[in-house]
Order: sequence, then C-alpha cells, then structure tokens
Amino acid sequence: MNKKELIESIADAADISKGAAEKALNGTLAAIAETLKKGDKVTLVGFGTFSVSKREARDGRNPRTNEVIKIPAKNIAKFKAGSKLSEAIN
Repeated sequence: MNKKELIESIADAADISKGAAEKALNGTLAAIAETLKKGDKVTLVGFGTFSVSKREARDGRNPRTNEVIKIPAKNIAKFKAGSKLSEAIN
C-alpha cells in the first residue's frame, strides 16, 4: 500500500473527503516526526511505539577497494509493534 492508497482507505473508513484524509495523515506524520526529532517517543496503545535510537560512529569498509571508511554517528527511527497489531497480522 502506498500513501495514495492509504489516504483513500482513511477517507472511506472515516467517511471524509480525500483532501481531508490527506491533511489528517500529513499532520499525523509531521507530529510523529517532530516528536522523534525532539528525542521523545510516540506510543499508540495497541498499535506500537515509535522511538529514536542513537547509532554510534564506526569504521566500515568499501567493498570495492577494501579501504576503511568512517561512518558518522546518527539517530535512527525505530518502530516496535504493539500487541493488537501483532495479533492482527498473525
């Protein structure tokens, strides 16, 4: 499912226009991103938890030249599925 299909699904389920569904989805995604940017986590009970994890700097290797390269530290987004979501897919 892509974003367009998700918007159509939300519009049908909530009986709203596709434009309103798109605004709602974009607002939700922006709020999640902004919260993660602050370093906080977002918990949707039963669905799952979005969180941020820090990945430390490390050495890597260029597979072509076998040269050692420095990979910088960065923050990564994580998602852990909740119980209801896990039950729904199993």
